Amino acid sequence: MDAGDLQPRIIINDRLAIPESELAFRFSRSSGPGGQHVQKSDTRVELLFDVARSPSLSDEQRGRILERLGGQIDGEGVLRVVSSATRSQLENREEAVQRFQALLAGALRVRKRRKPTQPSAAAREARLAEKKVRSQHKKARRKVGRGDYE
Repeated sequence: MDAGDLQPRIIINDRLAIPESELAFRFSRSSGPGGQHVQKSDTRVELLFDVARSPSLSDEQRGRILERLGGQIDGEGVLRVVSSATRSQLENREEAVQRFQALLAGALRVRKRRKPTQPSAAAREARLAEKKVRSQHKKARRKVGRGDYE
C-alpha cells in the first residue's frame, strides 16, 4: 500500500473516489446580516476542483463532466462550489463537499437512451374519438348560418 491509498477520499459513485488532496478550499467572509461575527469570521467556503487536470478522472468521465457541468466550470477547467449557508466554516465545508459529490454523481450518471415508440391502435382510436368530441363542442358554439342546417 502506498501513501496515495491512505489519504481520505471523497466517494462519488462505485467507480470513482477523488482524493481530498485534489480539492482546494478558499475561505472568505460571508455576506448578509450577522453583526461582528460576519465581519470577523471567514465562514464562506469555496471548493475548487480542477476537472481538466485531475489524475483521478478517466477521459470519458472528464468529457462527461465538462459537457454536463460546463456552465459551472471556468475557462481553466476548474469547478467551483460555494457554500455560505451557516455561520460555521466546518458546516459550510461539509455542505460544499456534499454538493460537490452530488454534482459529480449527477454528471457521471449514464442516462438511458430513449427508445422511440409508436402509439398503439387503441390509443390512436381514443385520440381520434376525443378529437371528434372536441370538434362537436366547438361546432355547437358557432352561429348557425344558411347552409348549416342538417
